[in-house]
Amino acid sequence: MSTSSSPVYLVGVDVGTGSARAALVTGKGEVLQTCVKPIQTWNTQPNYYEQSSDDIWSAVCECVKNVTSGYAKEQIKGIGFDATCSLVVLDGQMQPLTVCPSSKDNQRNVILWMDHRAEEEARFINATHHQMLNYVGGSISLEMEVPKLLWLKRNMHDAVWTKVGAFYDLPDYLTFRATGADCRSICSAVCKWNYDAEERCWSQDFLQTIGLVDDLRVDSWRLIGTHVANPGAAIDGGLSRQAAQELGLNPGTAVASSMIDAHAGALALLGCEGPPGRAGDGGSLTSKMAIICGTSSCHMSLTKRPVLAPGIWGPYKHAIIPDLYLNEAGQSATGVLIDYMLQTHPCYDQLLKEHGGSNGKIYAFLNTFLDELAKKQGESSVHRLTIDLHVWPDFHGNRSPLADPNLKGMISGLTMTKDVQNLALIYLALMQALAYGTRHILQVLEASGREPITSILLCGGLSKNSLFVQTHADICSVPVLLPSEPEAVLLGSAMMGAYAAGLYDSLELAASGMGGSAKVVKPDLSDSTRDYHERKYRVFQRMYLDQRGYERIMKG
Repeated sequence: MSTSSSPVYLVGVDVGTGSARAALVTGKGEVLQTCVKPIQTWNTQPNYYEQSSDDIWSAVCECVKNVTSGYAKEQIKGIGFDATCSLVVLDGQMQPLTVCPSSKDNQRNVILWMDHRAEEEARFINATHHQMLNYVGGSISLEMEVPKLLWLKRNMHDAVWTKVGAFYDLPDYLTFRATGADCRSICSAVCKWNYDAEERCWSQDFLQTIGLVDDLRVDSWRLIGTHVANPGAAIDGGLSRQAAQELGLNPGTAVASSMIDAHAGALALLGCEGPPGRAGDGGSLTSKMAIICGTSSCHMSLTKRPVLAPGIWGPYKHAIIPDLYLNEAGQSATGVLIDYMLQTHPCYDQLLKEHGGSNGKIYAFLNTFLDELAKKQGESSVHRLTIDLHVWPDFHGNRSPLADPNLKGMISGLTMTKDVQNLALIYLALMQALAYGTRHILQVLEASGREPITSILLCGGLSKNSLFVQTHADICSVPVLLPSEPEAVLLGSAMMGAYAAGLYDSLELAASGMGGSAKVVKPDLSDSTRDYHERKYRVFQRMYLDQRGYERIMKG
């Protein structure tokens, strides 16, 4: 790390599903200031979710000004951006162009990552069985960008497709606004746009097969990106004068090539270590899995050699660390699903009044309630309370490893009871189901030749829930590490800013130098607990087979 007599700072920017955030971070990874501003989402019909790039940028500027207020601009050396993998559409003048079929409002120019309008297009692409699909587990997700591009061509050809000046992944749009330079990150390109990372080029054959090549390869692929850089690479020129004024920083401040939000979180998590001298708590970069668990969950792991796993995205070369391969799995609904189960239960309003008016306080109450219930019933483990209550958690489809957006959620064991105990047990069974989903992902990766995962690192809202954390440790039979710095995603973006500014010689060194330490949560490896979860996991797997069986029966 470069040294200086005066302190230096980095800014990390994170745009999530519902808000923009910024953090001021030291060169050693200490988060000093944070700020959050909400962003608007339109959801005027089922499966359609839209945002505004101008609204997002305005929120980013407010946040950056807030966290840097009172600090000398000269001391702020770099800025990194991450965001959701949402699709930004601009016209020929690089101004917002609507993506809403029912509105001419050009402010609605972002198709949010969780928008599911492109189901038919994803099905069409998957039916080609093109070899590029091997890098997305054999099946492209309707949440990725290429199906959404095809949807726009098919459904908004005159209104949008013929007027487009550029398509951006949201993280790359932020660096475009910051610098004016048309630089795309290989993180977004390879993970969400089917870019060929091995050859470092767009696959003409793939795009020809699905009917997009003639539209997209004009002017050396100008619409989707001519220059593709590694994450964290400094973008020529740094911060533009206009962006510097909007952000309250100096022109020329180093700007890093971006990452997707979950990937920035993974960078910070994978650079984090357990306490020294604790066997099994740290491990090499390639023996860990990072799980970023918020609205949805993303499961990230790195390997030295490519691993092709069915239903799991990747291997993506260079997506986080140069020359390492990323496998990316996930669950489409986690935090949002727990909130949904809570808020739709008959006793929710009662609990809301009794426990401080926030879901977080209700979860803390339910965790304590379950511990006391287990003791009252003489159970050695809280997990045994759900012996006859089971959940299949794909209420918003399955991202990994089954890669089926049409799968539905299931609950077995419901009664007419609607009291607090009933809610607590459903909540526990859902926590277990989400952890069984993670175990399923690990199982498929290891069956595909990946070396065993020896530790899991968690960040995001659910990492603050002790029941969620311990349940993952017990069901996956590995230690779970919780970073001492909880703002992992913001920290990951700041790491990119530090590398771009030259504070570290590589992104990997920035991660290890700023990653910090972690608290370790050990799994319960007792025979009784492992046997119980083994049996419940068999039920979990059977529920999927049963759902498929029901489909076959109803199709005749």
